[in-house]
Amino acid sequence: MTDISKDLAALRIDRNDRGGSRGRLGLISAIAILVLVGAGGAWYWSVNLHAASVKVAPATVKSGGPSAPGAILNASGYVVARREATVSSKFTGKVMDVLIEEGHAVKAGQVLAHLDDTQARAAFALAEAQLAAAKKGMAEDEAKLAQAELDLKRRQALLKDQVVGQAEVDDAQSLVNSTKARIEYSRQQISVAERQVEMQKTNLDDTVIRAPFAGMVISKDAQPGEMISPVSAGGGFTRTGIGTIVDMGSLEIEVDVSEAYINRVKDGQKVEATLDAYPDWQIPAHVITTIPSADRQKATVKVRIGFEKLDPRILPDMGVKVAFLADAPAPGQAPPAPRVTVPKTAVRSADGKSIVFVLNDDRVERRAVSVGLENGDQVELVSGVRAGERVVVDAPPTLKDGDRVRVQS
Repeated sequence: MTDISKDLAALRIDRNDRGGSRGRLGLISAIAILVLVGAGGAWYWSVNLHAASVKVAPATVKSGGPSAPGAILNASGYVVARREATVSSKFTGKVMDVLIEEGHAVKAGQVLAHLDDTQARAAFALAEAQLAAAKKGMAEDEAKLAQAELDLKRRQALLKDQVVGQAEVDDAQSLVNSTKARIEYSRQQISVAERQVEMQKTNLDDTVIRAPFAGMVISKDAQPGEMISPVSAGGGFTRTGIGTIVDMGSLEIEVDVSEAYINRVKDGQKVEATLDAYPDWQIPAHVITTIPSADRQKATVKVRIGFEKLDPRILPDMGVKVAFLADAPAPGQAPPAPRVTVPKTAVRSADGKSIVFVLNDDRVERRAVSVGLENGDQVELVSGVRAGERVVVDAPPTLKDGDRVRVQS
């Protein structure tokens, strides 16, 4: 039978023949490989996993678009009339006729409508009759005064001859004085009656409604047979106006400008206006004034803009967009550098300033910028970024200057 233990002993390797130095080198190599693998993993994690994932967009040179060349601010508003009136009556009355229609031009003082004047004419006739009666009463008193003065003279003559006594002369003098007082009272009554006549004549004239100024009729609000009143009365059955007149020569533009940009607006500044109804028609205009009051709800300031020349196509309440123009450069002065636009979401506020993050290789650089006009989802940058540079869009709140980032495709 074969001895297996001897065969196993023959296969045993002597410790002195294993090569100890070669084993140690293998162990060191294994450790080095593990260190390299760990370092590579850490680098990959720091570069690809730890770096913030961001989207970028290029800064492009501002194109002409809807903004006028040289515009430093855009705004929108409406055409308004400085002189516009809904013409009504001074008292409640019945409309007899209306002599206007929408679109008619009227002159100052032109008759627009007539009200029922029956009562006004009757009151005027009564005032005239009272005036006539007062004048006749005064004429009677003047005749009595003449007779009293003659009696006084005769009695004064008889007094010298001692035919009558002093008492009779005094009675005649008293009659003269009282008659004069009555005449003065009648004169005052005549004056009062004349004022009454004037007042009733005015009331009669007020039944004729006239245009307060020259303009265009834009609405006709009453019809013959309806009641009209200067105040709302009688529910919905009483009109408060005959019609509305607009002075087409007083048309101008009112726009609301954000108070953050109101410092770019000044009186007399050139403006280019574009009506929504005529987008290809640029209308020269200028700033009239800035209303010295801000709207705290909208954080805006109202600006009045006047047209250089009016046109029949310009109508009240039309929508209009305006571009406030920069002053022309002085002779020999270089034109301003072209401005660039970026998405609005690339601009954020920090420490009271507007900033963007610009991509440099795989890191971001924080830059302060000056923000200009807005156009849709784009915003103009006056300074801080050059055309062609890429900016971070919708940057994470924790992003800081110098952070490493990964650009999303």
